Amino acid sequence: MARLTIRIDLGTDAALGPGKVRLLEAVNQVGSIRGAANAIGMSYRRAWLLLQDIEAVMGAPVVAGETGGANGGGTSLTKLGWAVVGQYRAIEKRASRSVATELRALSALAKTRSDFPKSKPETKDSAERRRSLKAKAASRG
Repeated sequence: MARLTIRIDLGTDAALGPGKVRLLEAVNQVGSIRGAANAIGMSYRRAWLLLQDIEAVMGAPVVAGETGGANGGGTSLTKLGWAVVGQYRAIEKRASRSVATELRALSALAKTRSDFPKSKPETKDSAERRRSLKAKAASRG
């Protein structure tokens, strides 16, 4: 089944998409940036940079760290962090509902992975033909 993936451009160099939102949700669930990064298969550095990017775009922190205490500290979403996740998921849900019919139709048209023909390894002859055609095209252009 096809699904809609939303990327929201918030400026010329800033975007919010499923990866950043998934990271925020993981921080909320796990309680740490490192744990969230591990949970979604991302390096700590990449997670940290993505969170910094979100905060730069939003102009305020989306996560807050707590040190020590009875529970040993951790990281949680700020009110802004919760709002970012909530607004993104609301947009995603509304957009998905509005194109549900088209997504079903597209899914029906799409081949599944098992429908694709098995690719054959390139032979020496086919590689030479490809290089020859590429050279001819380059000499014309």
